[in-house]
Parts: sequence; structure tokens; C-alpha cells
Amino acid sequence: MAMACCSSGARRRAALLFRGGLAQSSLLRGSSAGAHYSRSFASASEENDVVVVGGGPGGYVAAIKAAQLGLKTTCIEKRGTLGGTCLNVGCIPSKALLHSSHMYHEAKHAFPAHGVKFAQLEVDLAAMMAQKDKAVANLTKGIEGLFKKNKVTYVKGAGKLISSSEVAVDGLDGSSTVVKGKNIIIATGSDVKSLPGIVIDEKKIVSSTGALALTEIPKKLVVIGAGYIGLEMGSVWARLGSEVTVVEFAPEIVPTMDGEVRKMFQRSLEKQKMKFMLKTKVVGVDASGPGVKLTVEPSAGGEQSVLEADVVLVSAGRSPYTKGLGIEDLGIKTDKIGRIEVNERFATSVPGVYAIGDVIPGPMLAHKAEEDGVACVEFIAGKTGHVDYDTVPGVVYTNPEVASVGKTEEQVKAAGIEYRVGKFPFLANSRAKAIDSAEGVVKILADKESDKILGVHIMAPNAGELIHEAVLALQYGASSEDIARTCHAHPTLSEAVKEAAMATYDKPIHI
Repeated sequence: MAMACCSSGARRRAALLFRGGLAQSSLLRGSSAGAHYSRSFASASEENDVVVVGGGPGGYVAAIKAAQLGLKTTCIEKRGTLGGTCLNVGCIPSKALLHSSHMYHEAKHAFPAHGVKFAQLEVDLAAMMAQKDKAVANLTKGIEGLFKKNKVTYVKGAGKLISSSEVAVDGLDGSSTVVKGKNIIIATGSDVKSLPGIVIDEKKIVSSTGALALTEIPKKLVVIGAGYIGLEMGSVWARLGSEVTVVEFAPEIVPTMDGEVRKMFQRSLEKQKMKFMLKTKVVGVDASGPGVKLTVEPSAGGEQSVLEADVVLVSAGRSPYTKGLGIEDLGIKTDKIGRIEVNERFATSVPGVYAIGDVIPGPMLAHKAEEDGVACVEFIAGKTGHVDYDTVPGVVYTNPEVASVGKTEEQVKAAGIEYRVGKFPFLANSRAKAIDSAEGVVKILADKESDKILGVHIMAPNAGELIHEAVLALQYGASSEDIARTCHAHPTLSEAVKEAAMATYDKPIHI
């Protein structure tokens, strides 16, 4: 589901069409399922305007926004802490470890050249994990504080839809209740995608959750899957001393990445001693010994070989989490891979029930889920919501980082668009050279005739911060000349974006 971008004036005009109060539904109220649960559960006395099932980035943001719009709101979360996978066992703890491992790697390999020397350097893994856990705890408590500030009711327990206006909750404290709402938003996120024949025990064979909680640095780590998560977690342990091998079924890493940038990125990771076995599949797993033995062969079939590892990380993607929600009983439609089907207002096939984030089509990213949550609630409140999936940035938080927004060169070619390419290497950027971190490039694609920017790809230190200038440019239909003629402070890494824009519509100055 993609929503077209519109101007602020168009949005104001559209808002007039959608005003008219809260979306309500009586569908399935008083059904046999609802009646059964009414007898079995103590029913909450007051009806909410909005009930959000799931307290991850999409869910908690939707709940806060709903409350800010004056809607009586309850958020149900079974984990016991808010923030979902992202905050508890995903984005935040992984970034904490990425930063800590980068600090160690820099101290070991880069500090001496800057005149900073140590008599002895070592990794205190327990302290590193404690710092990560502290960051997570502080942030989850912070969200609870935001709930209190905005008067969002927080229910700790597992929710199941029993009608279009009722959610049965098995509380973490053993209680049972029914939370009523005129509108229900499903925001339950995603879960680790399993692979046939591989049992994750979170000790020797781990998901990203287990990879964030290892008590020892593995001598050998095998990562199955060369996507964002696998490469990030692989790089953490590679920096700390693990011998890391990445096994990928496809012929390339991160298939959604621009091809030219992808090749540069893989070379960079290989320089960091990460090994890659592409076009390779796992056909057997033996975890009976002290470690794990993986039998692998070419994706197309062929001679087998055995990889030995202390730990295996399964990182083959994520699947929408809708287990136990009761959506089948309500007749909520899903697609062939289990995502909930929604219209442009995030409404499901059952009136009064909405869905956002990883459980619906679109990139499985925390920031996309947040945008979904805000837009969905705005629609419910009779306003105009807006999400442009074509301008959702993606970032791989390795070192260097890789960030992108818009189309890749391959996508532009496939669309038959005549285009120009502008590139600028960080080797020619004065700030990058000054800080001795000059690996990477900015690549800009623009329409040949109109100069409208089609896509931007950055591999660099802090690429995840640099990309947002490009996101804003795409959101407002800017040309490469618009960026090129915008003054950028000197010396900054962002000057490389300006120079790449200059290279796109004309010529850069510094190469």
C-alpha cells in the first residue's frame, strides 16, 4: 500500500473531505464469540475511542498521537515493556553494541595514528552488555512516562480481538479482561523468520535476540543471511574478534541496495575480515557437539562442504506477527505471506479494525511503522493522514554506514527513465580526511530532462544522519541543482552531498 505525496494545500483540501467524526462500527458486536468472552472475562467499564494492540514503535506512537488528538486511548502490550522488538531486542540494543564495538575497534586500530596510546586494551563484554541494557531500560521507562503525560492507558498482557470493538486480554499479572474500543489498531510488528530444519535455542543457534546477549565472544560465528540485521550483528562480533562468515542464498548481499554501492560495501566489510559465501544454502545442521556444524552447498545444487562455528546467527528476515490475534475468526483478510490487507486509510476488511507497521505491506522498519501510526490515527480522527513509502530511508548501521532513499540505478533503468548520475568520494571531502575516516561515496540519480532527484545512496561515516537532506529533497520534488546551490557549512561531511549534486547537474569543484 503506497500513498501518493501531496502538497500542503492539497492536504488541507483533502482534510475537508474526511472530517466527520470517528470511524465506528457495530460489526460482530454481540456475536457468539463476543458473548462467550463476555461471560469468561471481566469487561472494562469504559469504551475507548482507540485501542492499540502492540506497544512497539508503530503502536506506542499511534497511542500517543491518538491521545494528543483528544481520543480516549488504551495500548495493550504483552512484553511487559514498551518499545517492541526495536527498543527491547532490535534497533536500540544493536546500535548500542555497534557503537561500543566500534569504539573498541577504533581504539585498537585507529587511536595510535592520532597520538592516543594505551599500555593495554581489552574488552569487558559484561560491561558492554550492561551499558546496552541500561540504554534499553531508560528508553522503555521513558515511553511509559510519555504514556502518563499524554493520559494513555497502558495494559500489560496479550490481546486477542474477539469482535471489531473488543480485545480480550490475558494480563501478565494473571488477570483477564476485555478492553472495548470504537476503533482497534493492530500494531503487533514482526517476528524472526525461521528456516526449515534449524532450531533456534538462543545459545548456540541464535536469532538477533540471542546475538545481542552472548556472554562470550565466539571464536567462529556463522551468519545465515546477508541482510541488514545479519551484517550489523556480524560486524559487531567481527570487531570484537570473532571470525565471521556470512552465508547467503542469493548472489549478492542486501539485494535492495544500489548495485554499485553494494559492491563497494562488500569490499569494505571484507577488508574488516568478514567472509562471504554467496549463492550458498544450508542443507544440514548438527548442534550435538560443543559447537555447530553446518552442511552447505551451492544454491543451485552441487558439492557440499561443512562449516564449523561456535555460534550460528539465523538472520533470514522477519515475518508479520499475527499469531493468536484472532484475525482469522473475524475474517480479516491477509495476503499470501500473512500480511494484513489494508486500504489507503489503514483500514482492514473489517470496519473499525486497522493495521499498521510490519503486519502490513511496506518496508519492515521502525520509522515506517511510526509514520503509519500517526497517519492511521489522523484518519480515525477525521483528519488526513499521509505516508509516502517512496521516501522512507533505509540504513545499514555498520561502519561505514550505508543509507539510501528513492530508486536504485537498477530500478531507474528498469523503469526506462533517462537519467544522470553524480558521485563524490569522501576521499575528496576535507572533514572526512581530517578525521581519518574517508571511505565511501555519495551517489545521486536524477531525471535527465527535469533534473528531479530520483534516488540518493550514501556510504560513509554517519550516512544515516546525512541521508535526511536527501529524504527532504525527494519529499518536495527537488532537483540536484537545488541541493547544489544550497550553502553547506565547511568543513562538514554533508559537503559531499552538495558536491555529488553538483556532479549530477554540472561539475563538482573538488574532484
